[in-house]
Amino acid sequence: MQAYDDANIFAKILRGEIPSTKVYEDEHCLAFMDIMPQVEGHVLVIAKAPSRTLLDADPDALSALMPRVQRIGRAAVAALKADGLTLMQFSEAPAGQTVFHLHFHLLPRHEGVPMRSHAGPMAEPAALEAIAGRIRAELA
Repeated sequence: MQAYDDANIFAKILRGEIPSTKVYEDEHCLAFMDIMPQVEGHVLVIAKAPSRTLLDADPDALSALMPRVQRIGRAAVAALKADGLTLMQFSEAPAGQTVFHLHFHLLPRHEGVPMRSHAGPMAEPAALEAIAGRIRAELA
């Protein structure tokens, strides 16, 4: 397994070098809207502790992170009035990981609505902010 590279895009977002549409932030994680959403309300939850994948993450960091993933997932489902939630986590390139910083995809799902390709078009910032605002309201 390769070492963590702090030049990855999520590390840059954590440092404030690249903007994001924030949904939630605390000492353990940052949650923000995916700019190429596969479904409406696609949120990324990233660990603040540096790790490349689930496989090299510190167990204490994971134990702090997972309740937040659950809480944000519940808020996204409520905000989007979704029927369910898909949770995805990819570890290393053969598994589909493209950004090598531990993160979880939260995708609110509606019956009969397929997921789009993650290589699709970028969403409009105003549309992402509107959805983020709805999720933040559920977290309040």
